Amino acid sequence: MHMNGVGWIAAIIVGGLAGWLAEMVMKSNTGIFMNIIMGIVGAIVLNAILQALNIQSFGVGWVAYLITGFIGACLLIFVGRLVRR
Repeated sequence: MHMNGVGWIAAIIVGGLAGWLAEMVMKSNTGIFMNIIMGIVGAIVLNAILQALNIQSFGVGWVAYLITGFIGACLLIFVGRLVRR
């Protein structure tokens, strides 16, 4: 699993922040645990999508992981809402 130059502890912290930001933007009501999961899984999913499309990722480090996690978490929330309908 490619963590984008971020360690596990930092991935949890930055993933939580990314998930929280996505929760605020998408007006979703999830808890801290789901925010962390959405941020980390969102970053992994978006990295996989970018690699499949042969598009360069947003870089390496905390800021790149935050951006990737935020966009990925927003994408997960959007898809989750589509599935629930």
